[in-house]
Amino acid sequence: MKKPLKCVLCVLGAAWLLILLRLTVFRNGCFSHGLFTGEIELNAFAFYAQLIRRRNWSYFIYLFGGNIAWFAPAGFFARLFGGRLLHALAAGLLLSLVVEAGQFILGSGVSELDDLILNTLGAVLGYAFGCIVLRRAVPR
Repeated sequence: MKKPLKCVLCVLGAAWLLILLRLTVFRNGCFSHGLFTGEIELNAFAFYAQLIRRRNWSYFIYLFGGNIAWFAPAGFFARLFGGRLLHALAAGLLLSLVVEAGQFILGSGVSELDDLILNTLGAVLGYAFGCIVLRRAVPR
């Protein structure tokens, strides 16, 4: 990969990461709740099941799709910079753990097991998308 393109991608990746952390961890008022005041939900997909029962499809799609879409860049960048599927999986899982731990520590959200699963899936799908992009961009 050429150096100018690599620099642009690094800037885009940093911007994505900062926006992700702002939206998920450093929300308005996140420091006003006290430390370790977040909630932990280990019952995977329970809230999604409630949304489906209530037929709240728009919020279901927003949360489900958002968890996947916001972490796809982790896998995409892992692939673009030469990583393997395991690197994308690890990047998605570790970044998701950082977000969920930050939400718990700062009391800025609910740390959910399903978020770890969907965020990691998003990174894997981003990796697959990166494979497709590179296959089409680099003729054999």
